[in-house]
Amino acid sequence: MVFAATGRASHDSDVWAGLFTTAWPFLAALVVGWLVTLAWRSPFAPLRTGLGIWAVTVVGGMLLRAASGQGTALPFIVVATLVLGALLVGWRAIAALAARRRR
Repeated sequence: MVFAATGRASHDSDVWAGLFTTAWPFLAALVVGWLVTLAWRSPFAPLRTGLGIWAVTVVGGMLLRAASGQGTALPFIVVATLVLGALLVGWRAIAALAARRRR
């Protein structure tokens, strides 16, 4: 939702009106990613869980955007991939490093 709200704010004056329209393909793909990777078994694993969820969310989200008539311009794909990577894998990597340091 943060990604969608930020994008809407930079390209559209009314952030809230189109927020769900922008976010739903990625939220739906995120749910599929959790199911495919069995994320609840290792939710903090950056490689096993994070990379899988990231890949499914980006690919699935873009496919759903295209199927629903929303844009999938190359700059959008690049930015979405990088931001979703940071949001879906980044925090898991930080959590894994913090857990290692505590041991």
